Amino acid sequence: MNTLIRGKNVTFDNKYLNVELEDGRIISTPLNWYPELLKLTIQQLKEYKFICKNTGIEWETIDFQLSIESMLNANSNYSEYSIKNPVLTAF
Repeated sequence: MNTLIRGKNVTFDNKYLNVELEDGRIISTPLNWYPELLKLTIQQLKEYKFICKNTGIEWETIDFQLSIESMLNANSNYSEYSIKNPVLTAF
């Protein structure tokens, strides 16, 4: 049986993008893994919508889509970008 990983809610703190799944689990990945999101204001970060039957997240203002499954499969090594750029601190 192939079960889709579906999101229920998205929150942010000063370091992490947190996605609550429909089954109650929470996935957290560092915001600095996503350089596109670091450019957004707090209000813009909150202006997301779920797409593809809640298996992805989209920020329309910057045309950025993120697969929730990709968050689970992401490389835990920070990219060169994330090492050189601090995370958001204005939360």
